[in-house]
Amino acid sequence: MKVLGVDLGGTYIKAAVVNEKGDIFWKKTVETPAGYEAVAETIAQLALEVIEKHEIVGVGIGTPGSIDHEKGVVRYSPNLKWRDVPFADLVTKKSGCKTYIENDANAFVLGEKWFGAARGCEHVVALTFGTGIGGGVISHGRLITGHMGIGAELGHIIVEPYGPLCGCGSRGCLESIASASAVARLAKQWLVKYPGSMMLEMVEDEERIDARVVFEAYKKGDLLATIVVEYVSDAIARAVGAYVQFFNPEVIVFGGGMARSADVFIPLVERRAPLYMMPSFVGTYRIVKSELLEDAGIKGAASIVFENLKYGGRGKNGTE
Repeated sequence: MKVLGVDLGGTYIKAAVVNEKGDIFWKKTVETPAGYEAVAETIAQLALEVIEKHEIVGVGIGTPGSIDHEKGVVRYSPNLKWRDVPFADLVTKKSGCKTYIENDANAFVLGEKWFGAARGCEHVVALTFGTGIGGGVISHGRLITGHMGIGAELGHIIVEPYGPLCGCGSRGCLESIASASAVARLAKQWLVKYPGSMMLEMVEDEERIDARVVFEAYKKGDLLATIVVEYVSDAIARAVGAYVQFFNPEVIVFGGGMARSADVFIPLVERRAPLYMMPSFVGTYRIVKSELLEDAGIKGAASIVFENLKYGGRGKNGTE
């Protein structure tokens, strides 16, 4: 059985034909057009391009924003500037394929459950570290989304009261401290105190310092990078302590662009997280790096279809 997984971003649409084992048979990337009608048409055309050769049984779309799972509606997506768009129905009507949509962070945790580091696990927390921090939770094998389908905003747990201003309007959210963009921002701000940092030698302009540079400098023993990485890792550990006590997961998966440096910060988080949880939870979980990485978006999107087919679908999200 094959499906079309679609990773819908503000700049690009990435699509692939994926089977239930996670094998990829076809892959394509196109630019994201303006307007939801044009986006729906583009995705429908991708589906029509592969439906006969690969006999896909459905289309899964991972998209940023708040999703109404029962109706397949994008309630609000600031990245795409959409509000109350019946997107699943639009793609279904244009392509003739059953279409299911899911928040991209939720799609990520489903992808890890079906194809990645959480295979065989019934209780999973997954975090994606990129420009922001997204998250998803699986409990007893099922995705937790809350009564309106917009729950599990794991990146917005407050780990430092009155800390840095977050894009959501709160202060001290995990995203404001530990996202890739936050790591770069902290390093640039603290350069005033540490003007001898080797990070300035690694880039032509301090504005080009990003999370990758910070972690590379950390590995070389740079003092500023060490301070930033330890501060960020402690913030993640505080959040992990809360997640472990809230959800009691078997495994916590770190993904997103910053996960490429997971070999650096996972050991730091593992050492500090026990400080922020009850003793009975210590040693009950594992923290692992995503196995999907570059294909996380499209495999996560494909898993939306498999999840819906396995559990009989969700209301009107997808055709009968």
